[in-house]
Amino acid sequence: MKKIVLMSLLIFITPLFAKLDVVVSIQPEIEFVQKIGGDKVNVYLMVKRGASPHTYEPKPMQMRKLTKARLYLAIGVEFEKSWLSRFKNQNRNLQIIDISKDVKKIKNNPHIWVVPKNIKTIVGNIFKALSSIDRKNINYYRANFNKYIQEIEQIDNKIKDILKDTPKGSSFMVFHPAWGYFAKEYNLRELVIEINGRSPRPRELIQIIQKAKKEHIKVIFTQPEFSDKTAQIVAEALNIKIIKVSPLAKNWKENLINLAEAIAHKESY
Repeated sequence: MKKIVLMSLLIFITPLFAKLDVVVSIQPEIEFVQKIGGDKVNVYLMVKRGASPHTYEPKPMQMRKLTKARLYLAIGVEFEKSWLSRFKNQNRNLQIIDISKDVKKIKNNPHIWVVPKNIKTIVGNIFKALSSIDRKNINYYRANFNKYIQEIEQIDNKIKDILKDTPKGSSFMVFHPAWGYFAKEYNLRELVIEINGRSPRPRELIQIIQKAKKEHIKVIFTQPEFSDKTAQIVAEALNIKIIKVSPLAKNWKENLINLAEAIAHKESY
């Protein structure tokens, strides 16, 4: 009899302490969700380190994880367009929420998470998403949200301080146009080597090199997810260095600070 009572009690109590299984698309989202969800959530990543969210295809094991998840937090990266409907077919109980909502978008640029201003909106959407599913812990999520907003604002202030002596409109060069939101927020200009998603042709490359000379470009930022062969040609022509930095890195705070320092020629890379 005692065993039956104990088993019944466990069946009743377990859901009360079960964590919310949340799936995210890219690495920066892991911290966003963990900071708001704390010990109430398990976070699973879709696009693994070194892979591109433009062309990613989930592995069978990841698809199996989706069958147990309650929530998918989409952020607007390209692979989601063809996969979100399949995720829903895999798990009819899965709630898919777009956490890029209310972020002012730059056309054809999904990299909204590379600036603290947008991150504040994103984590606000995460707070709403978690609270809508798990109402009993709304005060816990709200407290975490308020604390994290302060952290994000501190990073924003630090970036502004690093760039305070950098003239408005200063240019930095990238291979793939991943830092447009960062450039816009801090009054910078992003010069892009890639043209319409492809490497430039020889004549276009000459024009890029000439423009880089005119703009006094000191460094080129490339991503580990893409080949930097063309960037190396530009760097050799200008006698400048290449810095690899990924907008998909999990440690977004360090990433943005390092980027700002490199642009301000105080680089810590």
